[in-house]
Amino acid sequence: MVSEELMGSVRKQMSTVRVPAHYDRVYKDECQFSFDTPLSANGLYINLNSWQAFGQEYVEIDSKRSGQQLYVHELWHKVPLSAEERQKQEQTPEKLAIGGDSGFQVDGPAHSIDKHSELVLLGDNIRVPLPCLDLPEVIINAVDAIQKHDSASKQDKVQVWEEQRPVSKNALGLHQEASTGKTIPSDPSQWACAETGVKENLWLNLSTGTIGSGRQNWDGTGGNGAALRHFEATGSKYPLVVKLGTITPHGADVFSYAPDENDMVEDPKLAEHLSHWGINMMAMQKTEKTMAEAEIEANKDFEWSHITESGKQLMPMSGPGYVGLKNLGNSCYMNSILQALWTLPQLQRRYVDAAKHIYETAQDPANDFPTQMAKVGVALSKGRTGAPPPSTAAPMEEDIPTRAIASKDAAGQVSGAGTTVKPSYSGEEEHNWVEPQAFRSLVGKGHADFSSGHQQDAREYFQHLLEVMTRAERTSMQRLGQPDQPPTVDVFRFELEDRIQCMESSRLSYKRSLTNVLAMDIPVDAATNKDELEDFQEREAKRAKLKSENAHAYIQEDTSASSSGQAKHITADNADSETVLPRVPFSACLAKWAGEEVMADYFSAAVGHKTQAKRFSRIANFPPYLMLQMNRYFVTEQWVAKKLEVLVDVPEQVDLEWLRGSGPQPHEQLQPEEPATSSQAGGLSALAAAAAEQQQASVQPDPEIVSQLVGMGFSENGSKRAAVATQNVGTEGAMEWVLGHMEDANFNEPMSQPSETAAPSQTSAAGSASAGPAADPETVMMLVSMGFTDAQAAAALKACHGSLERAADWLFSHADDLDSAVAAVSGAAAPEAAASTQGES
Repeated sequence: MVSEELMGSVRKQMSTVRVPAHYDRVYKDECQFSFDTPLSANGLYINLNSWQAFGQEYVEIDSKRSGQQLYVHELWHKVPLSAEERQKQEQTPEKLAIGGDSGFQVDGPAHSIDKHSELVLLGDNIRVPLPCLDLPEVIINAVDAIQKHDSASKQDKVQVWEEQRPVSKNALGLHQEASTGKTIPSDPSQWACAETGVKENLWLNLSTGTIGSGRQNWDGTGGNGAALRHFEATGSKYPLVVKLGTITPHGADVFSYAPDENDMVEDPKLAEHLSHWGINMMAMQKTEKTMAEAEIEANKDFEWSHITESGKQLMPMSGPGYVGLKNLGNSCYMNSILQALWTLPQLQRRYVDAAKHIYETAQDPANDFPTQMAKVGVALSKGRTGAPPPSTAAPMEEDIPTRAIASKDAAGQVSGAGTTVKPSYSGEEEHNWVEPQAFRSLVGKGHADFSSGHQQDAREYFQHLLEVMTRAERTSMQRLGQPDQPPTVDVFRFELEDRIQCMESSRLSYKRSLTNVLAMDIPVDAATNKDELEDFQEREAKRAKLKSENAHAYIQEDTSASSSGQAKHITADNADSETVLPRVPFSACLAKWAGEEVMADYFSAAVGHKTQAKRFSRIANFPPYLMLQMNRYFVTEQWVAKKLEVLVDVPEQVDLEWLRGSGPQPHEQLQPEEPATSSQAGGLSALAAAAAEQQQASVQPDPEIVSQLVGMGFSENGSKRAAVATQNVGTEGAMEWVLGHMEDANFNEPMSQPSETAAPSQTSAAGSASAGPAADPETVMMLVSMGFTDAQAAAALKACHGSLERAADWLFSHADDLDSAVAAVSGAAAPEAAASTQGES
């Protein structure tokens, strides 16, 4: 029984306790400042007011920061699973899913969990084993609610990812021809393609009852396309087919050949449609791989083996700099970016070295980017994984002195008298990875793609992460201990230089654009293993032919250099041990990017109309770190996105000096400058935009061009701006302008009339006499690209006399009160302008 003295100490803190409701977020399974979990050596302490957990190293920081004294201490240990439970985990996956009963069991648990809890009053060093019926009801309710509540990370996770198939719009009203006694036999050995007689990869047309072979895969396997030809031969009226051999009481693979679907679909009335042809769905058993299983097998046999270097003797690495990131379900794009970023010393100095101060000043750790960034950085660079103890040794001694207290459990029995619980740990090799779920949730919050569990593009995530980081750093440089330093994004920024030569006038134009990633295409035709690739494709094609002809083997003379005149034996069933893919040298990718490109519809300012031009790109200035992206996705002529299956050999050292741009040369003739608005990229000041519109006021937008652009989904105002900016040369040129200026601040605003732009121009002219020359539009644009507004960029340049570097420093140094600083600069200019005007009058 708990003494009245100790109960009195606990009651003093009752007012700080809150009971979480159903929709509250409880961060109970991982420390906010580290990757400690209840399974770590010293467990977790959960704040009974904020419901946020902290490891023993950081609980004092949270207590001082929040003033909270009452915590629930969760300390767990593992109990090995039985042989039967382990066998269940090792079953072959049957669904294209991560997790779930039949999906990929990635890093499945090898133990069950034994849990120990206690109430901790930090200030008085009191610990009460739980459950304890002597505690105040509000504390009992709070502890019970926290323990039963789904954790915030669990709410954020995608527990099971599986291919989502839409319901076919042809399913509900599907037309089925009269069966007239025709039935599909239940014996799979009697199934055959009606056109070719093949026995594998068979699909039943649900409308006509015809069995046909499936389509051929990219590597020659799969089928001969008879089912698709039947669909086309019957007027493309009967699109739904079901794969025989995949039918079970739970469903089957259904495909729709309809042009607007052309994919795997769901048929809610599948049992009824199968029954029409004499198939009892409830009595069927699976005899062939589903499409998901076929994809799983391909992933297991190829993709994972390449990623994990299957079959090679690898030396395990651990410790600082060698910590892994667990796949959270299609999160490899995020993990690869984080692993690359945390090799940079600049990032480590900014976040890891300042981690303690960042934690101490965090208002809401779960939603504070510097906190979550530092948390990941400390784990990766210092090897702090919060892993459970690797041996059977007892946990580390608690740093916080404790008093062992007897208490009554739920049955009223006294337990724990005069003892301190120290659970034993089963031996297990220490894991060397962390699970960045909190980081993923915070960075992806509000983003349609990165808040989902779907696969994403690494480049897009990298650029999104830099945007989130830049916004956070603008207001947190003091916390990071680097108030005068530029944002992290600057180490990746560089300018591309496009050299464009009009083929009609031979005059040149140089354009620069700011970016942080160099994207390159992969020239598959430059593969160095063409002979090996052709030989592999030939073997696969012959295997496909053997299957279609229901044959077993094919023997031909082996003419390869190492064959010694032996015969080559190709069987229908045994594929090559490893798929052969094109191997393209990295130098070929660089050469393709730097190569000359012919532009067919280039509007030349030199000749005043569309003509052909030659363009090649160079790097105007190299950043400290150059991020490269190899484009593995491309769009076919049918506008279908496809992925290149190709390997790129990248050397450890590359000389890129030959890609450095040189800019205009003295002997070159340049084209006239284009209208100012055609070079805007989202950052011209309002004054420059108004001046540009005044220059174009005499040009009226072509109604036909505007109408066609509006029909494509663009706004009317933006379409008018495009027509005027391109001098009404045509819809195609206007559309190109739209695609390059959709992010302009004034893109959707009405165009000013001549009478509207004259007055501002006159007024600004008066002001400029004393306020100095207007800011350079390109300089303004570069500052705007850092996340500042036009007004902020213009004020900074004014305060720093046009210096870009000083203006950037000025903006970041005034980040805490930027609006007031801008107002001060703008306000100082107003009296000068007024005085100048009065003096002239």
